Amino acid sequence: MGVAEHHQRAGDQPVTLALVTVSDSRTPETDRNGAWLTERLEALGHRVGAYRLIRDEPDQVAAALQELADMPAIQIIVFNGGTGISPRDTTFDVLSRHLEKTLPGFGELFRMLSFEDIGPAAMFSRASAGVYRRTLVVSLPGSSGAVRLACEKLLFPELNHLAWEIVRKD
Repeated sequence: MGVAEHHQRAGDQPVTLALVTVSDSRTPETDRNGAWLTERLEALGHRVGAYRLIRDEPDQVAAALQELADMPAIQIIVFNGGTGISPRDTTFDVLSRHLEKTLPGFGELFRMLSFEDIGPAAMFSRASAGVYRRTLVVSLPGSSGAVRLACEKLLFPELNHLAWEIVRKD
């Protein structure tokens, strides 16, 4: 079965996502990424089933992952923030310990696209994606430009296909 047939079989049913902003400085009022993601996803006909704003602390990242993956309606969890290389960036480290399957191509493509925008600093990003408990987990940098780039070029065009692949039984 080719990609075109996969897209057709995946259909265009609404996907239910959870959004997690990982930040030591943002508040719900200043979380531009959370607001933009919610607005864009709803405009595309999808649902935001949960939203969390947490500090970049390993226990908080792990707790958010566990809690949201346990919610039956959530198909995809999108984390933003904590993917860099500074000592406070722990999102990648925590998520990578839990992912049962990884999608290396997501991070590779993101860094390639990011390189076109920001040059060699793109190598500092540890954007990633994978599967945990039959839930797709996507981890994006915290910059608004990076979130938009990853979503518009990679995530949104394949959202239904990604959700379908995780639950299909054939």
